Amino acid sequence: MLHLITGGSGSGKSEYAESRVVLSGLPERYYIACMRPYGEEGRQRVRKHRAMRAGKGFTTIECYDHLAGLHFPGEGTGRAVLLECMSNLTANEQFEAGGTEKEIIDRILGGVSSLCSQAEEVWIVTNEVFSDGVKYDADTMRYLHILGTVNQKLAEIADHVTEIVYGIAVPIR
Repeated sequence: MLHLITGGSGSGKSEYAESRVVLSGLPERYYIACMRPYGEEGRQRVRKHRAMRAGKGFTTIECYDHLAGLHFPGEGTGRAVLLECMSNLTANEQFEAGGTEKEIIDRILGGVSSLCSQAEEVWIVTNEVFSDGVKYDADTMRYLHILGTVNQKLAEIADHVTEIVYGIAVPIR
């Protein structure tokens, strides 16, 4: 089962997703951390997220790109995977791994498909970053287009889509 969690920065998406994974009762819990902690602000975010999931039974795997390369031992039954977050993964795929938009999108969606084949539940946190109406430089606009396309395709295939607004979960589907 695929769950997509979206919302603005600081909306409570991560806390919501982590609590849902814990409430699932699945004994194997993997947290895929996609953010490269650049600078002090990045390191603080990593510390905050580690503290949030402390004692919740997550095994953390740092994976910055090429999700399809992740392989878990044994069957997927009893396994929940939380990917935090699609926005960081997309940036890493675009700016580090590279390729055409199609290659990047296909690589990301192929990785998600691989996760779904290895887990009973997959939870993906993503950001809603398209509301400001600002025209950015070409690389940033390309990133926004890729992330928007990935988010749309994930929403199409997800069993559940939830938007977090000011800490309130709003079911979309």
